[in-house]
Amino acid sequence: MLDTYTLSRVSARNQKKWSDIAAFLQRFNLGVDTDVERFIVAYSGEEIVACGGIAGNILKSIAINEQLHGSGFSLRLMTELTSLAYEMGRYELFLFTKPQNVKLFRQSGFFPIAKVDNTLVLLENSQYRLRNYCRKLKKSKVDGERIGSVVINANPFTLGHQYLIEQAAKDCEWLHLIVVKEEGSEFSYHDRLEMIKKGISHIPNVTVHPGSSYIISRATFPTYFIKSQGLVNYCHTAIDLQIFRHYIAPALGVTHRYVGSEPDCVVTSHYNQQMKYWLTTDDLKWPPIDVVELERKTAHQQPISASTVRSLLKKGQVKQLDSLLPQTSIDYIQSHHLCTATRSGELAAV
Repeated sequence: MLDTYTLSRVSARNQKKWSDIAAFLQRFNLGVDTDVERFIVAYSGEEIVACGGIAGNILKSIAINEQLHGSGFSLRLMTELTSLAYEMGRYELFLFTKPQNVKLFRQSGFFPIAKVDNTLVLLENSQYRLRNYCRKLKKSKVDGERIGSVVINANPFTLGHQYLIEQAAKDCEWLHLIVVKEEGSEFSYHDRLEMIKKGISHIPNVTVHPGSSYIISRATFPTYFIKSQGLVNYCHTAIDLQIFRHYIAPALGVTHRYVGSEPDCVVTSHYNQQMKYWLTTDDLKWPPIDVVELERKTAHQQPISASTVRSLLKKGQVKQLDSLLPQTSIDYIQSHHLCTATRSGELAAV
């Protein structure tokens, strides 16, 4: 009987129970991603028979003993898991799963929005939220033959980001700039967004769109059931770009997507290459989007990099910031106490 099972909430601080959960998941060839905060765990006596975790607004590491399949217990587990998420203030929920599990999660109110071959499906707990998001985007749509888009993190906003946006805006009738919405970076989402707005205020034909969960963050992408890092990167790219092509771009009328060249980071370089495949290949339902890769702006004969800026700030080696950051970013960092001034008047990391 289902009533013989007890459900417990387990936080990451409980290392003993966390280890027991990891051992249970190993039986299903699953793991625990480092960003998982809490689990709902079902026990039969002292034995774990099912569990599911929460990481931000993503449900992860969901597993149920075979003896409970077909019993309706999966719905009970998912109800408890989503209730916990709601209590934590997480209402817009997503989960990644294998295609063969989609039916199970559909019964729990999750709907597929993107799929990668027979490897991975992304679902969310609403049948209408993505549609409503696209309706909201359409209010910012500008008609034209060449409508561009740039998607950036800008941690922080550099002269390289500014150059990319300036060049893209010159090449287009209108440019839509989408900011990746995620926390956990050296600069908060709010700070990044504000630096971007100030750094592009001189560009007349651009709309800045606050980030959403539909620009899939690499930081929160699941690895607990995909063991190959190469396959993880491939699936992340495929899901992210499918959502962009199938939903975001049509809502905004985007015809071109602009990216900076990536000579250093292998993962980002791979993303740029995959972008050309996922956005331009023939698809009877979705029009192709041209990908324009612009040469990265340099300083001191090196590509300008946000990671270089972060490193300089941490070390207090900030003499080169004038050649890496627009004055608007420097002013913002100073005025919001993201750094302090040294006696010589230079910036230093807090």
